[in-house]
Order: sequence, then C-alpha cells, then structure tokens
Amino acid sequence: MNIVIGSDHAGFQLKEGLREFLEEENYKVIDIGTYSEIPVDYPDFAEKVGTAIIKNEAARAILICGSGVGASVAANKIKGIRAGLCHDTYSAHQGVEHDAMNVLVIGSRIVGTELAKELVGAFLKAEFTNEDRHRRRLEKVEALERRFGKLKMS
Repeated sequence: MNIVIGSDHAGFQLKEGLREFLEEENYKVIDIGTYSEIPVDYPDFAEKVGTAIIKNEAARAILICGSGVGASVAANKIKGIRAGLCHDTYSAHQGVEHDAMNVLVIGSRIVGTELAKELVGAFLKAEFTNEDRHRRRLEKVEALERRFGKLKMS
C-alpha cells in the first residue's frame, strides 16, 4: 500500500520517525515534505497530501502539524478528502471503519512518537465496513461537499 506523508515544520521530527516506521513495516512511503524545521505553512502540505490521494498516488495519508487542527481544517477543504484529527487508537480505526477517513492528522505537540506509531497502525489496518448506515452517512457527507462546493461566497 502506498502511503503519503507530509508535515509542516512543527511536525517534521515526528514525520521523519513515522516515515522510518512505515518503511520498516514495508509500506511504500511518498514523503511530500517538509524536509526541515524551517517555518512553512501547513495548508501547502495539506494540499500536497490531498492531491496525492485524489490522484490515487496513495491509498491513505498521514498529515502532521503542531496541534493537528490547522492541517485537518485545510485538508478537509479538498473535495474527496476525509481527514480526521486523532489522539487515540479508537478514533484512528473507527474513523476509517465508519467514516471512510483517508487522511490521519496528528498533532506533533500533542502526541508522542510511540502513540503516533500506534495511531498509524490502527489507521492503516482498518477498513471501511461498507455497512448500510455508514454508506448512507458517507453519501450525505458527499452531498454536502457537492452542494456547498458550488456556493459562491461574497
């Protein structure tokens, strides 16, 4: 499975550790940056991660910033991206199983390396259940995306 991983400067160290972890677990990792702790803007990396998912270059993505909030907000602006900010393993797997989450967002100033590895493991091992109730809800989310994506803000 191809996994795309990206972060801003605040998430750089955690990204590096998770990239190594994923490679050890035999995932093909697409690292879209950042490549240092020089300050950068998280929306740029949310866009790169989202683009890789939309173009089917990777099945899932991991996105990291300081709190995870900004990166999550930015990623969810991209049509087809279902990003979830997770600090516990239940949310990391349940987000995939029930909500078809395709981007795991982690706050590097909130979550340590070992917990982050557990979150990534839970996220990557989970599969969407495809149960009627979850499909119905996902269809409603997609309808919101279509409806509000067409609105012109003044």
